[in-house]
Amino acid sequence: MAEQRGVIGVDSSTQSTKALAVDIDTGAILGRGRAAHTVSEDRGRESDPGQWWNALGEAVAKTGWADRAAAVSVAGQQHGLVTLDEGGQPVRPALLWNDVRAAPQAAELRAAIGDAELARRTGSVPTAAFTAAKWAWLRAHEPAAADRVAAVRLPHDFLTERLTGEAVTDRGDASGTGWWGPDGYDRDILARIGLDPHLLPQVLPPGTRAGVVRPGTPLRPGTPVATGTGDNMAAALGLGLLPGRPVLSLGTSGTVYTVGRMRPADPSGTVAGFADALGGWLPLACTLNCTLAVDRFAALLGRGRDEVEGGGTAVVLPYLDGERTPDLPAASGLVHGLRHDTTPGQLLQAAYDGAAHALLAALDGVLRAGGADPTSEEPLLLIGGGARGKAWQQTVLRLSGRPVQVPDAQELVALGAAAQAAALLTGEPADAVARRWRTADGRVLEPVKKDDDTLERIADTLLRAGALQGAPTADR
Repeated sequence: MAEQRGVIGVDSSTQSTKALAVDIDTGAILGRGRAAHTVSEDRGRESDPGQWWNALGEAVAKTGWADRAAAVSVAGQQHGLVTLDEGGQPVRPALLWNDVRAAPQAAELRAAIGDAELARRTGSVPTAAFTAAKWAWLRAHEPAAADRVAAVRLPHDFLTERLTGEAVTDRGDASGTGWWGPDGYDRDILARIGLDPHLLPQVLPPGTRAGVVRPGTPLRPGTPVATGTGDNMAAALGLGLLPGRPVLSLGTSGTVYTVGRMRPADPSGTVAGFADALGGWLPLACTLNCTLAVDRFAALLGRGRDEVEGGGTAVVLPYLDGERTPDLPAASGLVHGLRHDTTPGQLLQAAYDGAAHALLAALDGVLRAGGADPTSEEPLLLIGGGARGKAWQQTVLRLSGRPVQVPDAQELVALGAAAQAAALLTGEPADAVARRWRTADGRVLEPVKKDDDTLERIADTLLRAGALQGAPTADR
């Protein structure tokens, strides 16, 4: 029997690092590893990048393939601001994507340049999540720390550089910074936020090798390392996603996206015009509050995750961390429409509905921004940690009115990174590798009648919630 050839894909996410060893030819999972992260909530949402590096080593070792993988690639959470000193050590903990303290800086950048112009140049209208706003916040609030910075990286850049010694990134992750567009780094935006472009990594073309593993790291020295990418771009690769196919991802954050046939530029800011990890585009809408927010409501109510009940008039806007879609960084959670006969199960179902509503409301815009037909009956691919939860599945079915397909494959971000690694060796595009591995296969849930009454009740509550509609003031 021929010896198996395996590659390793790494997913460095908000709460943990996952690693998969994958057979290049068949896509079979040869080994798995996981190591947890901690996120500080003392001031905002921060993590020590050093723990990501330690977790990568632990997760990779658990796969059993660290000393024999033929190639490796790292995908990471988008937007995080990693600041390094002259010695390559973190100046301070990384500001994560769901830290909303930079909302005033995002508003200032939008006022200075204009939403339409920012969307034209970078594909997106920046919110507090974007790295550009976070750097501006650092300059304003911790100038001494900012002055010590010799390199600015995204989470996946940081880990790739630790492995290879090369200061490189890819177009997909770079497109989530707010300072990169199709023509490269936008020097006007960088000047406005006070960031020297020489502190940034080189953006490599898709499919390029970032370098090879250095001695003294968790992997075999000399192992080829792919460019890596952001987590959403990696998940699209992991699905082998074709243009126009909609995806809804349920994780710490919620996202809806598709591979676009054209470059998005939504001046409303609802749709982020990200690049994908290949040569195309990934129009995407993102919410800050998804599975963790709903789990928090379940805990407060003393219910299990799937102990929901239908009926009732309650509306829950589960904006426990502020919100990105809609852009309400200073918002808090809201419960409206309680009655004497409202049950805990109905209230929990309302939390699911509120979390799913913003994503599904943005779905048509995402598809249009990528040049797809929103009325297509293409099944909605449901992925992420919540995708196998019965309550999540039924909520998405009821509020979307679409058929829903749940892929059998799990850890699609790590699978996408593994497909990137395999593509270095086979010469295929990474998405073609994933389609050969049949990663999107899974059962299709038949559509049900769309619950327009609930959707209208949530939309009406949003309009009435005037206290949530003020200008961003989150400056903790």
